[in-house]
Amino acid sequence: MQQYHVPLLGLRYWIALCLASVFGASMGDFFAHNMGLGHVAGLPFLAIALALVFVLERFDRTAHEAFYWLAIVVVRTAATNLADFFSVDLRLAKPWVMTGLAVLLALSVAAAWQLSWRKLSWRKLSWRKLSWRNAVDKTDAQSNLLRADFGYWLAMLIAGTLGTVMGDFFSHDLHLGNAVASIVLSALLAPFLVLGVRRQFWSLPFYWTTIVMVRAAGTTVGDLLAARNALGLALSTAATGLLFIGFLILWRTSKADKIPVSTN
Repeated sequence: MQQYHVPLLGLRYWIALCLASVFGASMGDFFAHNMGLGHVAGLPFLAIALALVFVLERFDRTAHEAFYWLAIVVVRTAATNLADFFSVDLRLAKPWVMTGLAVLLALSVAAAWQLSWRKLSWRKLSWRKLSWRNAVDKTDAQSNLLRADFGYWLAMLIAGTLGTVMGDFFSHDLHLGNAVASIVLSALLAPFLVLGVRRQFWSLPFYWTTIVMVRAAGTTVGDLLAARNALGLALSTAATGLLFIGFLILWRTSKADKIPVSTN
């Protein structure tokens, strides 16, 4: 994905990601249940939708974030169904699923860094020493963390699946319920968001850990809103989707915050 289609890290990014996580959680369940596709049959349609987003994005030379956020929602929807497939359909123990996904996420991020992200960073800053654990500086962390290439979206899918299983584990296996689990996971997420917004940590482990925590909290909040005694799944999906889109439209990044991006 071209860099002028990728949003900037900051308060707006993290709030939008939280809203997208809640929307994607509801969208995943709506896709699987209300549309009758189940947890697996709908995945090819989501894969086609994601491929279409990537193809259209390559031909669009205007600077906007629509393709990035569309991809986020599609990946989040797919992650919800994958998590339910592992935990519900296959009935695998959630602790083992979380452990396996955490290891897979770490390996995928490390591999992407070694095979792709590190080389691209080195071309830009060959005179600096690079480490996958720490970004070079705040001006270059944007491009180091938000690569939005194949490795990035694969890691995003794994992180989303891991976060979904974690959310369900807190809600169901720990018997906290969606309301209490949402409070607990939101409290655990809060320090990560504060540090992320203040740009205290610009590192791949911190970024991807925060992504997982966002997904976990978004899962329980989405399930809470979609419950029959709340909004219901259909209305929750529509409401959270409109809220997510409305937020992106109303809170635009100011020109002063824009980072010049080369199209070469």
